[in-house]
Amino acid sequence: MTLRPATASDLDAIMALERASFPRDAWSEASMRAELESPHGWYVVDIEAGVLVGYAGLRAVRGAADADIQTIAICSAFRGRGRGRAILEALLVEASARGASEVFLEVRADNPVAQALYASEGFVEIARRPRYYQPDDVDAIIMRLGLRAWASAREPSPDEAGACT
Repeated sequence: MTLRPATASDLDAIMALERASFPRDAWSEASMRAELESPHGWYVVDIEAGVLVGYAGLRAVRGAADADIQTIAICSAFRGRGRGRAILEALLVEASARGASEVFLEVRADNPVAQALYASEGFVEIARRPRYYQPDDVDAIIMRLGLRAWASAREPSPDEAGACT
């Protein structure tokens, strides 16, 4: 597993995975290109043996208090191996580096695996958008994470810090 910032040269592979992951509501190539080129966006790709097997995007204006996770996709053959969590953590670290104190996202109400991942990192549901995902009429669950609490939870406790002494 190798994570690195996405570049314009990744667009074709990102779009192939986008269409495979979200066949009924994939982003357009123009929208994805604009995201990759935006100074307010930060996209990361997961590469395995030279092949793009995952990607994710963050919208975070430098110095703004909040950031938004735009998308996360992992090739189905590589799911369940911690890649989604690693990509999510990379997005959260970048949001923090850009000065955000809160991160928001929307997740499909019919995606309990993603919901569980986000909840395990400390995201909490704050609202719902009825019938947000079209054409499927699936609600969006809006979730929020406080980055200070998330970072504090990741720091080793004093007992763990001295465990090797």
